[in-house]
Amino acid sequence: MPPIPFTNTLQFARQLDAQDQLRSYRERFHLPAQKNGEPFLYFTGNSLGLQPQSTRDYVMTELDDWAKFGVEGHFHARNPWMPYHEFLTESVSRLVGAQAGEAVVMGSLTNNLHLLMVSFYRPTATRYKILMEADAFPSDHYAMDSQAKFHGFDPKDAVIKMKPREGEYTVRTEDILDMIAREGDSIATIMFGGMNYYTGQLFEMEKIVQAGHAKGCIVGFDLAHAVGNVPLKLHDWGVDFAAWCHYKYCNAGPGSVAGLFVHERFAQDTDRPRFAGWWGHDKERRFLMESEFRPIAGAESWQLSNAPILSMASLRASLAIFDEVGMEALRAKSLKLTAYLEYLLADVYEQVPIQVITPSEPAQRGAQLSLLTLKDGKALFNKLMEQGVITDWREPNVIRMAPVPLYNSYEDVWRFVQILIS
Repeated sequence: MPPIPFTNTLQFARQLDAQDQLRSYRERFHLPAQKNGEPFLYFTGNSLGLQPQSTRDYVMTELDDWAKFGVEGHFHARNPWMPYHEFLTESVSRLVGAQAGEAVVMGSLTNNLHLLMVSFYRPTATRYKILMEADAFPSDHYAMDSQAKFHGFDPKDAVIKMKPREGEYTVRTEDILDMIAREGDSIATIMFGGMNYYTGQLFEMEKIVQAGHAKGCIVGFDLAHAVGNVPLKLHDWGVDFAAWCHYKYCNAGPGSVAGLFVHERFAQDTDRPRFAGWWGHDKERRFLMESEFRPIAGAESWQLSNAPILSMASLRASLAIFDEVGMEALRAKSLKLTAYLEYLLADVYEQVPIQVITPSEPAQRGAQLSLLTLKDGKALFNKLMEQGVITDWREPNVIRMAPVPLYNSYEDVWRFVQILIS
């Protein structure tokens, strides 16, 4: 993307907002308010997205039908509950770049990762290692270490955790590819985050997949910070498996239902080990109450239990907005909005002891800039909160900023920087 001629003035920020074709979507979200009634400057969509105003209606529809029909709502609700997860499949498949049958909304993120590792971490005496990033979200560490232990391996040996080079904050793609080339014959599964939660680095997933497959490795991703944030092409990239949550950029509510992807090459692989449950059983035979598991072809066979309708209703509300806007338009605004924030911060480095550790290359980041605080970071974070700015603190010394294109404005970003230097 060519450089944009920005100006550090409120007038210019408002000019950008006036030109923004997505500006009206801000009005379709609930903005948390301060005690004085003014909305907070909310920059934590990378932790919990804001609630769409339509969410209440979606959820109330199901509550009303539950009251009206009881158990018969599974068949007679306005949106019958039996196939309810299918109402979400096309939308979520577009978000992650999946073909028909490759994605399903289900479970929770770490549960889904464990279910997928049962199937896609199949260690042998010589090929037993897991490759991941050293600075991954802690839950990924717990999951990968426990998977290695479950198979009888010492995680200190079996889990390779890639660190950035000395003095750097992000992991270079060339170093990841070198590691795969060097250790690939002993690596059973590569499981990276699509985007690092701490630095905001967007990994070059397609290159990682290609390198992993060239060495016979299975390759999967935790897309918690990527889905709804950046365009994804899981099918085209050849990703074997992936899991994600929907409560960050996808605005589905706290602890909402998650999702997973399994490439179509595994759709008919009924011999692949998996932990089975009845919602993954052949739909036509589900209520015959058979004891022998017959997996549905595709990602749906990894389902265990029937759908959490109220959580899925909340997700439907948000996905309807994504369908309306499209990831291409969201990404275009995100690139410009994040670039404007980066420009404004560069203007104040001498006044505030911070350093941006998110890659400066737009293709290597999404809607997040991580600010390394060089002095009194927690005090700076608390000052922002006291002055009406909700950001995200991550130990030991980073403030994460996520200007989300659906509901953050250029004026939001400009005002944040003014408060930062005040």
